[in-house]
Amino acid sequence: MQLKHPEILWALLLLFIPIIIHLFQLRRFKKTPFTNVAMLQTVVIESRKSNTLKKWLLLLTRLLLLASIIIAFAQPFVANNDALREKETVIYLDNSFSMQAMNNGVNLLEKATQDLLKHIDNEQTINLFTNSNTYKGVSVKDIQNTLLSLPFTFKQLGLDDIVLKANTLFSQDRNSKKNLILISDFQNIMESENRDFITRNSTYLVPIKSDKLVNVSIDSVAIEDTNNEQLKLTVFLSGTNVFEPVPVSLFDGETLIAKSAADFNENQRTTLDFSIPNTGTIDGQLKLSDGGLSFDNQFYLNLDTKEKTKILSISDTVEPNNYLERLFGDEEFILSQYPLNALDYSLIDTQNFIILDNLASIPTGLSRILSVFKSNGGSLVVIPSETIDVQSYNQFLLQHFNTTVLHDLAVQKRITTISYDHPLYQNVFEKRIENFQYPQTNHYYKISSRAPSILSFDGNDPFLIGSSGFYFFTSSLKKEVCNFKGSSLIVPTFYNMALSGLQAPDLFHTLGKTNIVDIGIELGSENIVQVKNSENQFIPLQQSFPNKVRLTFEENPTTDGVYEVVNDEKVIRKISFNYPRNESELQYLDMENFQNVTLKESLGSLFELLEKESSITSYWKWFVIFALLFALVEVIIQKFVS
Repeated sequence: MQLKHPEILWALLLLFIPIIIHLFQLRRFKKTPFTNVAMLQTVVIESRKSNTLKKWLLLLTRLLLLASIIIAFAQPFVANNDALREKETVIYLDNSFSMQAMNNGVNLLEKATQDLLKHIDNEQTINLFTNSNTYKGVSVKDIQNTLLSLPFTFKQLGLDDIVLKANTLFSQDRNSKKNLILISDFQNIMESENRDFITRNSTYLVPIKSDKLVNVSIDSVAIEDTNNEQLKLTVFLSGTNVFEPVPVSLFDGETLIAKSAADFNENQRTTLDFSIPNTGTIDGQLKLSDGGLSFDNQFYLNLDTKEKTKILSISDTVEPNNYLERLFGDEEFILSQYPLNALDYSLIDTQNFIILDNLASIPTGLSRILSVFKSNGGSLVVIPSETIDVQSYNQFLLQHFNTTVLHDLAVQKRITTISYDHPLYQNVFEKRIENFQYPQTNHYYKISSRAPSILSFDGNDPFLIGSSGFYFFTSSLKKEVCNFKGSSLIVPTFYNMALSGLQAPDLFHTLGKTNIVDIGIELGSENIVQVKNSENQFIPLQQSFPNKVRLTFEENPTTDGVYEVVNDEKVIRKISFNYPRNESELQYLDMENFQNVTLKESLGSLFELLEKESSITSYWKWFVIFALLFALVEVIIQKFVS
């Protein structure tokens, strides 16, 4: 038992006062003479014994009465150690799209919010955060309406990110009891590398489950030009527990142009093909209805007139390079080829991608102009000759990732390593190939560079390096030196390098990623472009270059749809954005494998546990009752004990 005010126990010393009075009372009896003293002697003795007993009973009763009052003021109680510590509570409430799943006709986010408001103390000060918002040091009643109207978001924090953010909301007081409560459906995408949750907090997990694990998702689309009049649009879909055909509709704006039904195989995957007119522009929207998650039931795509990428090839020879003509057709590219001695340097500013192909040296004037071209957002690739002027090359290469040519090696080397994660090869390979027929070279340059390797030889010497619009081959690509031109790698390599010079809008873009779009217009220094649709309008991050404007989309937009790029009230281009589909698969973490956490089935049982841990059993009322009882006993003794 513990006391809230233990210092009051010093008042127990007052118990000595009635004891002293009792032991040293000065009351004297008055003698009265009687005729027959012998007869009264026995009566006097018996009266004195009765008075002595009565006085001892009164003394004991008064001591207990006074002691009960003193102990009641000291407020005795019983509690564990955690109940006496100051409490800090941080709550994570998952509002990601997967919380759109239903439970008894209510989505999981709404159910979690209602349960939280029902069981938590409205006056309690907490820190609460979601995937998109943070509420620090607020009472529940202050944010009640906000919680009830929380929007869903495509942003999903992982468990590591959740714990890290929660730790920033706790104070630095080591004596306080810190409770971290995670309310979520705990999808697999939240997986943590460290399942032990080694933190200084008491962590509680409350999984909110759906009673209907059914969902169909439109994952992606691809388009193919079958003839001059028709295009084939392939739609990729995935599902969970789908056993019946699902109708899918294709709209151009508000006009329905095609409709089909998706049948899913055993792997719960399928594709649909739509034939659409090749009219040049389509503001496409795919729709379905499945009764599951709603965020992935529509998919936006935009087919617009594609700007051609301007490519300039500079070489030492007068004859054009046939392999470049095969790589860069007239449909997407405008290829110009010039020998170095006939090059008009003024052409460089109008290009998007420049190829230095087998130059023996790089003149100082060209080096200076190319550096300006690169800083203005252009892209270039350097392919050396088998014999080069190392000094002129190094003078130019030093400006890009501090690259220098050390010496050449006339040895046969196979290209054995592909950097699959490099931006140049993203979405190129379906899987990492081990038995690939790699190209080889019999002569290459040993280099020093801070640029990332894209392709490497056996032994890790780089064959192709670069990033952010600069690329350098360490070997000549002449067929006498290297057979890279005959490799299947040459097509995606040069194609993606060329596209980096003009980041034209894709068929669609995914929110939550950094999306870069180049638009081939010239803007004044004070002129800007805006991006808008019927519901949203914002100004994206933009850079103006001599021959284009580069738009970067990061935080905006926040909702999917087809957006217009507008300049001076004129629509320049349209861009489509879609939510990421990583929450569409209804796969959840195995909660039993977590360590150092407390798993609760519901918020009600969790707050019942927390209340029990924080409960304090007070006994001061009992001591008040005892005091009243002892007062009553004293009255009885005074009245009935003679």
